[in-house]
Amino acid sequence: MPEIRVTPLGAGQDVGRSCILLSIGNKNVMLDCGMHMGYNDERRFPDFSYVTAEGPVTNFVDCVIISHFHLDHCGALPYFTEMVGYSGPIYMTHPTKAIAPILLEDMRKVAVEKKGESNFFTSQMIKDCMKKVIAVTLHQSVMVDSNLEIKAYYAGHVLGAAMFSIRVGSQSVVYTGDYNMTPDRHLGAAWIDKCRPDLLITESTYATTIRDSKRCRERDFLKKVHECIDRGGKVLIPVFALGRAQELCILLETYWERMNLKIPIYFAAGLTEKANNYYKMFITWTNQKIRKTFVQRNMFDFKHIKPFDKSYIDNPGAMVVFATPGMLHAGLSLQIFKKLAPNENNMIIMPGFCVSGTVGHKVLNGAKKIEFENRQVIEVKMSVQYMSFSAHADAKGIMQLIQYCEPKNVLLVHGEAPKMEFLKEKIRQEFNLDCFMPANGETFVLETRFNIPIDVSLPLLKAEAKRYNATPPDPKKPRIIHGVLVVKDNSTCLMDVDEACREAGITRHVIRFTSTVRLDDPGPSSQTLDKLQRLFVERMEGTWSIQQTDGSLSIESVLVKVEGGEHEQKTVYVSWTNQDERLGSLVLEFIQNIGQNETGSL
Repeated sequence: MPEIRVTPLGAGQDVGRSCILLSIGNKNVMLDCGMHMGYNDERRFPDFSYVTAEGPVTNFVDCVIISHFHLDHCGALPYFTEMVGYSGPIYMTHPTKAIAPILLEDMRKVAVEKKGESNFFTSQMIKDCMKKVIAVTLHQSVMVDSNLEIKAYYAGHVLGAAMFSIRVGSQSVVYTGDYNMTPDRHLGAAWIDKCRPDLLITESTYATTIRDSKRCRERDFLKKVHECIDRGGKVLIPVFALGRAQELCILLETYWERMNLKIPIYFAAGLTEKANNYYKMFITWTNQKIRKTFVQRNMFDFKHIKPFDKSYIDNPGAMVVFATPGMLHAGLSLQIFKKLAPNENNMIIMPGFCVSGTVGHKVLNGAKKIEFENRQVIEVKMSVQYMSFSAHADAKGIMQLIQYCEPKNVLLVHGEAPKMEFLKEKIRQEFNLDCFMPANGETFVLETRFNIPIDVSLPLLKAEAKRYNATPPDPKKPRIIHGVLVVKDNSTCLMDVDEACREAGITRHVIRFTSTVRLDDPGPSSQTLDKLQRLFVERMEGTWSIQQTDGSLSIESVLVKVEGGEHEQKTVYVSWTNQDERLGSLVLEFIQNIGQNETGSL
């Protein structure tokens, strides 16, 4: 039986370093190649020994698919290509291809130049890695080779994020990456067609969460920011360069305009301009409202939000600062946090998920003192607020996606084990589907049915449509197409009889089937023939030519012959051609009539 095999090398019962090895129809596909923000040792990258053990990695992995530009999904890609040695094709959308190298370079600077880490990729490695990337368009079917087909679907989440369908022969898998089922201020909702894959591999970051109304959450966010600046405090909002940053900037910009506020809002220098350029470049990936108003007013040209300089942090008075990265694991957001944390007037608003091991995760879990590697200890007296503006699907959204694409099985990744367990049971109860959640390094095997795709010829389809439209359809009965199955050049096609004969180069023959009925009670041959004739005249619709010659009755393509003398046991032979289905069923009916009701039992 054919199999689909899935081995998480990262994000199995965990959030961070997403990397799923998929084996489907003798093809090996790597889904994402991310890094873990909570580790600085070898655990930050996926365990590539699973693919290197098979010999040269390019011979083993047929392609790599990157769902979006977040580093927990693409951060290990240059390491995998330039240091592990993969040189095959890499697929991602156009926005992801444009933005990923900028974030990779930003992360490399923090890791190497500021932390002095070794065994890390260089700027040149990032450039060489990106040369291997093939950009794909949404809903475009891409043939990786003659058997392996991939297709991207809109995922919301961040600019350029995509879900991918992977198909080999009759086997198919959908991998979601990260996605959001509700539209926000700058992106639309994820969408996929009813593709009914054998397996849906979905993220489950918010497996047990059902988020409140977005409008309530936004109102709460603005109220808390306003309260803090009213008392002269500083608000730190750690964000990633693209995504939630733009969402919250649009929200604050609109509020500042409405309330006529003069308190400065800052965004980490250099990133705002770059981010806005990408939104302008890929405006078709944003939501309908932004696309409509873009000609009159670009939502990303902010009047109230200015570039940030490190010296501003010591300025007296209130301010709001957006700084990267979003999990406080390094960079400017962490430096500003260290400055602001000891003052109880200040506030930090964490707008998204933080992985275990990061400073953001510790802060959200209520740590009052945080010790750093250089033995520096920071007291956390500032107000800590968590408001999920995260662009992940919540539990309701995950169930909605399952309803949309109707998979045969579900596999959960990118989530915490206890929450995944809860969602797994919910999926089983609601959809009656098998649901799985393998850990990192654990291989899940799914046996699939062997389906043979069959084409149907155009003449046959036209003939069947004509026949089908002639009678009212019965929704309870399956629609049957009558034809001849022709196998040629590794393809299978259903054709009508004449077409199949021409294809095979043979003359059409009429086949006759013969049924025999013995009558235990011998009666006059003429009586039997009369009864048969009468039966056909009564039962058959339309006009039929009836002939009676030499003790046999022929009604169009049906031949009835009775053998045996007047006082002997009779044998009735019935023959008909295969051209009219009604004749076949009628013959069986009259055989039964003769045997049971007319001249004896069968």
